[in-house]
Amino acid sequence: MMCGMGGRWQRLLPTLQLRTRGLPLLPSLWNGANPPALPMWAVASVSAVSPDGAGGWYEALAASAPVRAAEEVLLCAHAATGLPWWGSILLTTVALRGAVTLPLAAYQHYILAKVENLQPEIKNIAKHLNHEVAVYANQLGWSKRVTRLTYLKNMRRLVSELYVRDNCHPFKATVLVWIQLPMWIFISVALRNFSTEGAHSEAGFSVQEQLATGGILWFPDLTVLDSTWILPVSLGVTNLLIVEIFALQKIGMSRFQTYITYFVRALSVLMIPVAATVPSSIVLYWLCSSFMGLSQNLLLRSPRFRQFCRIPLTKSNSDTPYKDLFAAFYAKFISRK
Repeated sequence: MMCGMGGRWQRLLPTLQLRTRGLPLLPSLWNGANPPALPMWAVASVSAVSPDGAGGWYEALAASAPVRAAEEVLLCAHAATGLPWWGSILLTTVALRGAVTLPLAAYQHYILAKVENLQPEIKNIAKHLNHEVAVYANQLGWSKRVTRLTYLKNMRRLVSELYVRDNCHPFKATVLVWIQLPMWIFISVALRNFSTEGAHSEAGFSVQEQLATGGILWFPDLTVLDSTWILPVSLGVTNLLIVEIFALQKIGMSRFQTYITYFVRALSVLMIPVAATVPSSIVLYWLCSSFMGLSQNLLLRSPRFRQFCRIPLTKSNSDTPYKDLFAAFYAKFISRK
C-alpha cells in the first residue's frame, strides 16, 4: 500500500492504538534523538490626580521603580556627557538601542532563520504524516473529524520536537518585543515627568527648566509641543519606511500578514497627530528610536553582518540585499503606472 518511503515510515510509525481517553498519538519520529500602538498614558495629564490625593494608574506608573530607573539613566547620561538635553536624549537612545535591542534583534533573526530552514523538513513530514493517518483512519474506521484532529495533534508534536532539536522555538523570537516595548514606555514616561514636573533637579536647576532651553533648531523648548509638526511627521514617515521595508521583503504574504501590515501602517499614520500632542522631548526620543530601528533593519540585511552574528543562511537570503530592496521599492512606488 505504501511506496517510496513507505517501508521506512512503517518502521518509524508503528501501528496506532486508540487510547481510552483523548485522540491517538503517533510515536515520535526522533525518540532518543538528539513603534507600536501608543499607550493612553502618553497623552494623559500628569496632574490628573483625584481630590483625595490618590493618583490613578498613570500616576502609579510615573512613580514606579522602572520609570525612576529610566530617569536616573537619562540624568546620568546628561551629567556624564555634558551635552544639551537634545544631544543627551539622542545619545542615550542610540546607546540603548545599540547595546540592548540590536543584539536581541540579531538573535531574533537567528531564530527566524533556523525556523525558515526547517520548513522543507516540516513540509515533508506533513506529507508523509498525512498519508500515514489516512491509512490508519481507513484501517480503524475513524471519522473525518477524528482523522483531522489526530493529524493536527501529531503534526504539532512532531514540529515541536523539531524546534526542540534545533533549539529554535518561534516564541524565542518575541523576546525583542518583551524588552523593547517596556523600555520604550519607561523612557517616554520619564521624559514626560521631566517635561511637566519641577521636582527633578540637577546642578541646582530643575530638569524642566533645562529642557526648556535644551532643544535645537526649530524646537528650542523640549517641554512644549512641536508647533511645526516636523518631528511628528518625521516620526510617521520613519515608521512607515520600517513597515514598507518589512512588506517588501515578504513575498506572497498570507491574508493575516496583509491585515497586520495595513494595521501597522494605520498606526504609523495615527502616531503623527498623537505625537503632536506631547512634549517635544518625547517625540524626539520616539523619532530617534524609530530611526535606530530603521537602521538596525537595514544593517541586519547585510550578508557580512549576518555572518558576523552567525545567522544561518536561508533560501531567502540575497547577496545584494540593498540593491534588491531599492529595486522592489522603485517598482512598487515609482515606476508603477
